[in-house]
Amino acid sequence: MLRRNRALRASSAGLTALAAVSALTLTACGAGAQGGSGGGGTKVGLITKTDTNPFFVKMKEGAERAAKENGVELVSAAGKFDGDNAGQVTAVENMVNSGVKGILITPNDSKAIVPALEKARAKGVLVIALDSPTEPQDATDALFATDNVKAGELIGRYAKAAMAGKEAKIATLDLAPGVAVGVQRHQGFLKGFGVAEGDPSIVCMQDTGGDQAKGQTAMENCLQKSPDINVVYTINEPAALGAHTALKAKGLEKKVLVVSVDGGCTGTKAVKEGKIAATSQQYPLEMASQGVKAVADFAKGGKKASGYTDTGVTLITDTAPAGVEAENTAYGLEKCWG
Repeated sequence: MLRRNRALRASSAGLTALAAVSALTLTACGAGAQGGSGGGGTKVGLITKTDTNPFFVKMKEGAERAAKENGVELVSAAGKFDGDNAGQVTAVENMVNSGVKGILITPNDSKAIVPALEKARAKGVLVIALDSPTEPQDATDALFATDNVKAGELIGRYAKAAMAGKEAKIATLDLAPGVAVGVQRHQGFLKGFGVAEGDPSIVCMQDTGGDQAKGQTAMENCLQKSPDINVVYTINEPAALGAHTALKAKGLEKKVLVVSVDGGCTGTKAVKEGKIAATSQQYPLEMASQGVKAVADFAKGGKKASGYTDTGVTLITDTAPAGVEAENTAYGLEKCWG
């Protein structure tokens, strides 16, 4: 899903199989083996939801770059599918056993992963969540992430302004029940638009899992229920593109305002093409870069990162109404990922 500034690519200094476990792949890379300064053989673990989503591909690039810059070794793991908590638990255990100094993780299940992270912290491992918080948030030492409530607010305010006083019939194409990033973006959108949960202007709510095909189906279901929908909030750009396909099939693509979150290159191009009116762009490379540096600093001096660090979010649109602060798609395409 799910869901999130400087996209400089870095090549990994090596790939080594750590362990073969069902549902995930573990690899090691970084500057530690090259004798980079400051690491002293320090290992940093990165566990993403999957290794195919462009968001997490860019996140891993950021981690690899930061590992090289900070003289540490990066050990990475990725779930086989979005939602693979068991795979992430195994990855945490393997990394702790391999002697990592810190673990960076994008939780597949914000609650179910907590016991494994608590065990890691009890053994002195610094644990940092990237992109999505755990529940409770203090189950990790720190969080480096987009302010997902703000991301939702930005597109909510934009949509409200773009409607220019016209009565709204809103469809929300969400992520899945109980997933923090989806809940936060949804709540942020409603706050930005100025409506409360249960408001009669919200005529349809569907879960998409952040998937394009499911986004199309969800939009079709919403149109069947309420053909007069004129505003569509989507959890991410794949869901938004699915919604666009459904709207176009009904000849409604020019009549319905679609807004989203993520800022990937495909999504930003869709904004430029008018398929999506606006998106909130987040920066996965920055999350990972700051996370790796935090673990490297912990290894050097023992100081633990703590609390929440906002890694930035920007409204991207070529049709910003007066009073709405935004960057255009030229800016977005320079900063996008994927």
